[in-house]
Amino acid sequence: MVRAVEEYLKPEVVRRIARLDLRAQFIVRGFLQGLHASPYQGFSVEFSEHRKYAPGDDPKDIDWLVYAKTDKPYVKKFEAETNITGYLAIDTSASMAYTHRQEFTKLDYSISLAAALCWLMIHQQDPCGLMTFDDRLHARLPARSKRSQIAQVLSALATVAPAGATDIPRSISQMAAMLRHRSLVMIFSDLLTDVEPVRESLLRLRHRGHDVILFHVLDEAEVRFPFEGLVDFTEPESHDRLVIDADAARRDYLAAVAAFRDEYRRTCLRAGIDYVPLDTGMQFDKALMEYLLSRRNRF
Repeated sequence: MVRAVEEYLKPEVVRRIARLDLRAQFIVRGFLQGLHASPYQGFSVEFSEHRKYAPGDDPKDIDWLVYAKTDKPYVKKFEAETNITGYLAIDTSASMAYTHRQEFTKLDYSISLAAALCWLMIHQQDPCGLMTFDDRLHARLPARSKRSQIAQVLSALATVAPAGATDIPRSISQMAAMLRHRSLVMIFSDLLTDVEPVRESLLRLRHRGHDVILFHVLDEAEVRFPFEGLVDFTEPESHDRLVIDADAARRDYLAAVAAFRDEYRRTCLRAGIDYVPLDTGMQFDKALMEYLLSRRNRF
């Protein structure tokens, strides 16, 4: 994969792509191992390769190796049963650069998870494309199912840098206008803006027939609020500063974050949108399992 892009990218970018590719494969392996060990083994989602045998299925389609391991009949899923066009849509605004422990930023986390989902889709022969957005949508890569698409997506993701303000409703509305065919739109954002305009844009995208998964990615400190004493906060996009007594503010802050997430959860449930709340302290394979569980709850 690296040889395909090293001729036109700087060596450091090539190294970032290689690390991202290895991380994506590591995430997928951990996810698949967890799936096989879980009570949801064999559960049918877009990215699975099998489904449970049902009356009327051709017994010749039974995967006997899986039957030998599980003592349950599963049939192989064909491309016609699973094919769906997917788009990864990643918020690259300045707020996504935040990290409390100086490890993964929200953008780093989103990119790693998106790379794993791309890897899964392409290996399932499902077309996968990429879009990024800040205060507007940036159309990056059209959806394709060729194996070379993984390299193209990874090379694009490896050069993404967080900057600028965000306009999530405008960007989602642009997605709805741009996508001509029914697609699976996977949105990664911290959603740090007014809820109501985002809600309206998500409904517009959904009403156009697209399947939507909303990955709500926050930093672990934004979820748990580990601060103590007087803390000087700087808003990353407006650069406004605020000094607060963290001990006095903790209870109200945690209640506000819970209400913030719950409002999105209710909105998405009513609209038939998958809502997956994540924070950067969660293991990536667990994040993928959260996605799997959200699909199970819908179908």
